[in-house]
Amino acid sequence: MATISSFMGIVIRMYFRDHAPAHFHAIYGDAEIEVAIGSLKVLKGTMGRRALCLVLDWAEIHQPELLENWELARDHRPLNGIRPLE
Repeated sequence: MATISSFMGIVIRMYFRDHAPAHFHAIYGDAEIEVAIGSLKVLKGTMGRRALCLVLDWAEIHQPELLENWELARDHRPLNGIRPLE
């Protein structure tokens, strides 16, 4: 597991041995979701609307970096940090 970004109490992580499709995990308090990188659809879990909107806005801006990190994780290489939502 690697934390690649955090903002406004939300932590974004990727796991090195995770399953396809390409996705990331967003954690906010007790809520956790998995979000597909290509479609930005929630694959699993639930999160409050405000936090979810922040996660999706951030992911839309950083899709290329998320895809790059997904490939790095699949190769068990160190992941790059991604700028938080400003």
